[in-house]
Amino acid sequence: MSLAALSTLSTSGTPADGVWQQRAAAIDWQSTTEALHQQGNAVLPQLLDATECAALARLYGHAPEGTFRSRVVMQRHGFGQGEYRYFSYPLPDRVAGLRKALYPHLAPIANQWNTAMGIGVRYPAQHADFIARCHAAGQVRPTPLLLQYGPGDYNCLHQDLYGEHVFPLQVAILLSEPGRDFSGGEFVLTEQRPRMQSRAEVVPLQRGDAVVFAVHHRPVQGTRGPYRVQMRHGVSRLRSGQRHTLGIIFHDAE
Repeated sequence: MSLAALSTLSTSGTPADGVWQQRAAAIDWQSTTEALHQQGNAVLPQLLDATECAALARLYGHAPEGTFRSRVVMQRHGFGQGEYRYFSYPLPDRVAGLRKALYPHLAPIANQWNTAMGIGVRYPAQHADFIARCHAAGQVRPTPLLLQYGPGDYNCLHQDLYGEHVFPLQVAILLSEPGRDFSGGEFVLTEQRPRMQSRAEVVPLQRGDAVVFAVHHRPVQGTRGPYRVQMRHGVSRLRSGQRHTLGIIFHDAE
């Protein structure tokens, strides 16, 4: 059974209470943790079903007033081509639920990474406590976003930092179906190790799949102990169709 199949719907059509915690608990976190340690990313298959993906993608152009706080056209800022919109608080139930449910499983990994890299920051067990830390430092703007790409669009390699307090993992969920809704538009990661050329990796995703990946840097075991490697992510050029993605970033922005 897929993770999305665990969902039960209320009469209002929104996921019932606790569904996001159920889905998060159903993930194979041992394999996910191993993949993150080894390569800096891990795929969570079918985190959302087709109906949920369509509902989220539709928000991009048909959301109620106040759903989004801003719209960014990438070309205007040298970020690539395409556009994205940041959600406002309160976040839509699906977005807020996923953000809250995934974080407690990722916080121990984030703490392991910081320990390995000699970074003193530790992350609390619950997302609300981490967000309180962000807000106390003036990082009060929500960062989950919807991205929209058309033919020829792409996203340059980048890091989503936004302020002093950065959670070192984030999640992207593909809302469109490759081969039917679009072609091209692969999710790309690069890793820069000291005194070495960059390594690129394309992460294959199907509609509803999520990828967890390093935001900024991650530890790699060397002959003299762990060292930091720099990570960046982006999206290759879309050849046809339209592609929507939900991005879940766990820290807020200044």
